[in-house]
Amino acid sequence: MNMLTSLQHMVQQIVNILQFPWFHVGHVAVSLSLIIGLVLILMVPWYLARGVEQAMVKAGRRRPLIRQPTVFALARISRYFVLAIGVLLGLNLMGIDLTAFALLGGAIGIGIGLGLQNVFSNFVSGIILLVEQTLKPGDFVQIESGTRGAVIEIGMRYTLIRTNASVDIIVPNSEFTSGRVISWTHGSEYRRMNIPFSVAYGSDKDKVRTAALAAARNVEATVEDAERETDVWFTKFGDSALEFNLVVWVGPNSITRPGATTSKYLWALDDALRAQGLEIPFPQRDLHVRSGTLPVLLEPVRSAQA
Repeated sequence: MNMLTSLQHMVQQIVNILQFPWFHVGHVAVSLSLIIGLVLILMVPWYLARGVEQAMVKAGRRRPLIRQPTVFALARISRYFVLAIGVLLGLNLMGIDLTAFALLGGAIGIGIGLGLQNVFSNFVSGIILLVEQTLKPGDFVQIESGTRGAVIEIGMRYTLIRTNASVDIIVPNSEFTSGRVISWTHGSEYRRMNIPFSVAYGSDKDKVRTAALAAARNVEATVEDAERETDVWFTKFGDSALEFNLVVWVGPNSITRPGATTSKYLWALDDALRAQGLEIPFPQRDLHVRSGTLPVLLEPVRSAQA
């Protein structure tokens, strides 16, 4: 009997500790039990929202007629919606009057204005990106800072970009809405590339054109049809050479590897120009020495020999 009484007393002490009010927010007493309940309220909607998102993505993959970027955007927005509704319902079930958090909401608002403005801006920017779908997973982009790679994921605060070197870069969402973004794969699967090259003065321009077109056709990345034609542009009389651009169209597999694709065309151009006997020049400078200044230039040498 004494043991049972001691156990009941211990349980009562634990309950008192859990329910002991630390402070009040409006009419709500904040205690350890309330904090534990809030943690559970946040965890359950979080896992539920993630499950809803994963289910929508899997369902979208089984329907090829639905665009996958659209499925991703709807699934991510649904996740945020389920999370918000779950948290509000949980708070109501615990008997917490949400109006009691008006003071706390005002403090959070001040915090957003002073220190959390970037976080809030990135969250809103992420919602804009998902709704407008100007940026989608799989797009190959380049932002103002020079970062270039494929979009892997658009999160609440950041967008994950993976470069061709398999380096994952976390970019704040606001950079995509406030800065200039180059999308290499948005709207079309084909892009035009300009490959600059030069030949020595006196070279036959017709031979240059023939060699460059042959080089382009030897690269498997080249796309030619009724709308896309390979061409050679004479662009400039350079300091040491005639400068040209090889204008080619490439497909989606080459767009995302601009460095490697450019290297293939330069390699083919070098082979084709050499086969035609065309010289690829190097910078040259002519030195003109006036006869009157030659003795002056030689004077220090004579003094040293003496």
